[in-house]
Amino acid sequence: TKATNKRVFLALSLSLPLSSALSIMSFFGFGSVLDVDIEFAQQKVLPRVNQRGINGDIETLYLFTGSDSVAGKVHCNLKPGKKVDHMGIKIELIGAIELLYDRGNPYEFTSLVRDLAAAGEMTESTSYDFEFANALGNGHETYAGDNVRLRYFVRVQISRQYSSNITKTVDFAVQNVVPEPEINNSIKMEVGIEDCLHIEFEYNKSRYSLQDVVIGKIYFLLVRIKIKHMEIVIIKRESTGSGATVYNESSNISKYEIMDGAPVRGESIPVRLFLSPYDLSPTMKNVHNKFSVKYYLNLVLVDEEDRRYFKQQEIQLWRKSLRTLPTSKKSGPTSSK
Repeated sequence: TKATNKRVFLALSLSLPLSSALSIMSFFGFGSVLDVDIEFAQQKVLPRVNQRGINGDIETLYLFTGSDSVAGKVHCNLKPGKKVDHMGIKIELIGAIELLYDRGNPYEFTSLVRDLAAAGEMTESTSYDFEFANALGNGHETYAGDNVRLRYFVRVQISRQYSSNITKTVDFAVQNVVPEPEINNSIKMEVGIEDCLHIEFEYNKSRYSLQDVVIGKIYFLLVRIKIKHMEIVIIKRESTGSGATVYNESSNISKYEIMDGAPVRGESIPVRLFLSPYDLSPTMKNVHNKFSVKYYLNLVLVDEEDRRYFKQQEIQLWRKSLRTLPTSKKSGPTSSK
């Protein structure tokens, strides 16, 4: 009988680990009687992207843009013959910034709520429509960095008075396509060491799309150092915090050798660097005073004694088009809990 089953479960759960107790609870029929699923509108044709999750795993997320509405259905699947008393059902759309050193206190820059059902009794499986119009127009893209991530998610909560609340969370990605910059000056600088080395470098732009090609040249005006080789490094610098608590972390995205061997005076070395193969984000400046992401081109010269001479130049990155998974890819989103 049910009363006997309850006594057996309570007796066993006192001496067993939680996982074992839950397995026994499910065996005797006391597991969750209600499963919640979130389905986005036109989900089968929504573009998808891969993104690094909180534990470093790659997640597949549905993709929206800043001009999209986030809409769909919440499916509450009730086991036959069961019922659930609740204090109300709601769905939230959250945009949050999570810092590695303060992950338990995310900063929510967007928080919207829609009520789906008033308090009552659920006696059969039910679906509810939801829509968040103009909710993503803040200009912020999802971002997964080394010390910070910016995420968007929808969360359903079924509130209950005498039992724990039932929740379901699904993350989604946001990318924002922006117009091409009206002003995009070239970068031209002269650097060197007095009486030893004098070079002039030029890049064709200061602002590049994520699918762009960096074109430039390095011109040697004076060479009295035995140069072994020269390379260009794409550096990402992630800054978190503000004021006196700012923490900077730089990482090399790519290293590209543009010269092997000693140059001579008057020699010109061409530069042609494709950005599309790399996992880059747009430049992000002081997002809600929480973090920034900047990119630099670092020109490095190495002499025969392995001494390194370098010059960094910041470049602006922007998104010209969406970057998505091929439509033939079958696997669905994995970021839901």
